[in-house]
Amino acid sequence: MGFDEMDVDTIWMDGEFVDWDDAQVHVLTHGLHYGSGVFEGARCYDTELGPALFRWEEHLERLFQSAKPYEMDIDYTKDELTEATKELITRQGLPSCYVRPIAFYGYNSLGVSPKDCPTRTAIAVWPWGAYLGEDALENGIDVMISSWRKHSSSQIPTNAKTTGLYVNSMLAGEEARRNGYAEAIVLNKEGNVAEGPGENVFLVRDGELYTPGLSESILDGITRDSVIHIAEELGYTVHQNVSISRGELNTADELFFTGSAAEVTPIRKVDNVVVGDGTRGPVTEELQQKFFDIVEQGPDEYDEWFEYIE
Repeated sequence: MGFDEMDVDTIWMDGEFVDWDDAQVHVLTHGLHYGSGVFEGARCYDTELGPALFRWEEHLERLFQSAKPYEMDIDYTKDELTEATKELITRQGLPSCYVRPIAFYGYNSLGVSPKDCPTRTAIAVWPWGAYLGEDALENGIDVMISSWRKHSSSQIPTNAKTTGLYVNSMLAGEEARRNGYAEAIVLNKEGNVAEGPGENVFLVRDGELYTPGLSESILDGITRDSVIHIAEELGYTVHQNVSISRGELNTADELFFTGSAAEVTPIRKVDNVVVGDGTRGPVTEELQQKFFDIVEQGPDEYDEWFEYIE
């Protein structure tokens, strides 16, 4: 569904609520030419206790941490961004939505150095269901190993969620879709599993969970962290600092993606090789069900994960 089909009409931009169509920047904006921006993707869920931002504090912290390597000063405090986001969701009347905060170097000069370019900040919200499709949550998706590799942290910071770096994700994802797959898995420069274009990867083997460590050139996913916590609470052993070879994907009992957009999505095939029984596995199903129970109910034991919209 395109934005023109959605009932959204306001964006918060540089301290003001502006009409959706007026939220524009100059064509010579530094961030447009060099990808010099940082962003987040978060969700607001319609819990039994009302609309609530899920793990918002962690998303904001990562936004500010992402800005550090680029010496980008965000002109608003975390509290100011939180209040702006909550009011924006209220103004749009959305019980649940996707939330996109972004900060980027703006218009002033067009040398590679962003010196003297202002930092622009914006927040948009819109309705967004299952990122990879409702059917994917139950039946899983087919993925391919991309021919594109994930850059290493010695080249560009992999722990920063930077706009320009998602060209790598776009290339991998579009390659997969051209070849009839729903999504890609990207290997790192050593040839081990890194992540999906916008998701972290989990492998299940003999009832235990494995997920690539931060040294494998992955983004430190917030949903990844949530699922690790949930799995351990359910009694699973989680190996969260491992290297996973390409071949291990073919022999896994189960595979699944996690991400703010993808949530918990099973993987049923890798390069047309069936994973396990080719269906959503029992461990994936239990973790997925527990995750959705939490975000739909907002239970007391996970209260710190929610920022409620009053």
